[in-house]
Amino acid sequence: MSQTQKSPLQRKPLPFSFQWLYAFWKFSRPHTIIGTSLSVLGLYSISIAVSSTGFAVSQIISVLGAWLACICGNVYIVGLNQLEDIEIDKVNKPHLPLASGEFSRKQGQLIVICTGIIALLLAWLNGPYLLGMVAISLAIGTAYSLPPIRLKQFPFWAALCIFSVRGTIVNLGLYLHFSWLLQNKQAIPLSVWVLTVFILIFTFAIAIFKDIPDMEGDRLYNITTFTIQLGPQAVFNFALWVLTACYLGMVIIGVLRLGAINPVFLVISHLILLCWMWMQSLAVDIHDKTAIAQFYQFIWKLFFLEYLIFPIACLLA
Repeated sequence: MSQTQKSPLQRKPLPFSFQWLYAFWKFSRPHTIIGTSLSVLGLYSISIAVSSTGFAVSQIISVLGAWLACICGNVYIVGLNQLEDIEIDKVNKPHLPLASGEFSRKQGQLIVICTGIIALLLAWLNGPYLLGMVAISLAIGTAYSLPPIRLKQFPFWAALCIFSVRGTIVNLGLYLHFSWLLQNKQAIPLSVWVLTVFILIFTFAIAIFKDIPDMEGDRLYNITTFTIQLGPQAVFNFALWVLTACYLGMVIIGVLRLGAINPVFLVISHLILLCWMWMQSLAVDIHDKTAIAQFYQFIWKLFFLEYLIFPIACLLA
C-alpha cells in the first residue's frame, strides 16, 4: 500500500458540529434525558386516561413546551453537577466532556446558565404548576451540587434530593400541569399516587446504587456515600431488595384491584420485570467496576419501562 493510500481501518474525524453535538449529548447524561422524556409522556398519558376531555391535537404544543422545559432543567442540574465535580469525574467518569477536555469550564458554565434560564422561561409560559415544578427542581439541583451547601457530600441528603425530585416533584407536578391543561378539576387520582410512591422508592434505590461504581473517586475527594460507609456488597443487596419491594408492591396493587388500573396487565408485567432483574443481578461481579456500571444502566432501563408499562395499565383500565 502506498503512503498516500488510507487504510480502511482509519476513521475520518467527525465534523466540528457533530463533535460538539456528541459532546453535548454526553454532557446532558442521556439516561436522565430519556427518563425525563418518558416521565413527561407517561404522566400525560395517565392524565388523558383519567380525563373526561381526552386527547386533542391542540394540546401537542403545550406538551412539547413542558417537555422542553423539563429537558432544559435536566441539563442544568446534571451540567452543574459536572462543573463542580470535574476533578472527581477525571477518576470516576473520564469520558464526560468537562473531565476529558472536550468542553472548557466556560463552555459548561454557559450551557448550564442558558438551559436554566430557558427552563424557567418555558415553564413560565406554559403554566403555574409547571413553573413551580421546574423552579423547585432547579433549586434542589443547585443545593445538591453547589457549595457551600453541596448536599451531595452527605449520603442521606444526597439521596433525598434525587428521589424527592424524580419521585415526588416531577410526578405530581407534571400531573397537576397536565390536569390543568386538560381542565380536569378532579383531585389527584389513586393511580398517580401509586406511580409516585413506586418511583419515589425506585429512585431511592438508584440514588444509593449510583455511588457503587464511583467509590474510588468519591473516597479520593472525601465524598461520603453509603457505599463507602457500608461497603459495595451491602449497598448492592439493599438496592436489590428495595427494587423487589417496588415490584411486589405493584403486584399487590393489581391483586387488590386498587385504582383505575388494569390488574392483569399490571401483575404480569411487574412479575416479569422482577424476575428479569434478579436474573441480571446474579451475573454481576461486585468487584468489576464495568459490570456494576452496566447493571446500574440496566436499573435505569427498568425505570424507563415503568413510565411505559404503568400508563398502558391505566389506559387499559
